[in-house]
Amino acid sequence: MSEEFKEFITFVVKAKDGKEIEMAVIDQFEFENKGYVAAALVDGDTVSNDGCYIYRVKVGEEDFKVEKITNQIDYNRIAEAYMEMK
Repeated sequence: MSEEFKEFITFVVKAKDGKEIEMAVIDQFEFENKGYVAAALVDGDTVSNDGCYIYRVKVGEEDFKVEKITNQIDYNRIAEAYMEMK
């Protein structure tokens, strides 16, 4: 049985300890006229199935930037809206 190889767009975020963590975009969505991505941890050559993280995204002409959602209430609202979309 072979698994289909899927290529993901990835980005790097910094953890509180300063360590860089690679994330893979698994979905993109809009909520209240703002763009967001759902991302998962990258572990070597695989994308983890152990959770999903939501980031605000700003798309430029040639790239995109992710921003951590620091307000826990906003994060919970956005995550709940995302789960309802699924």
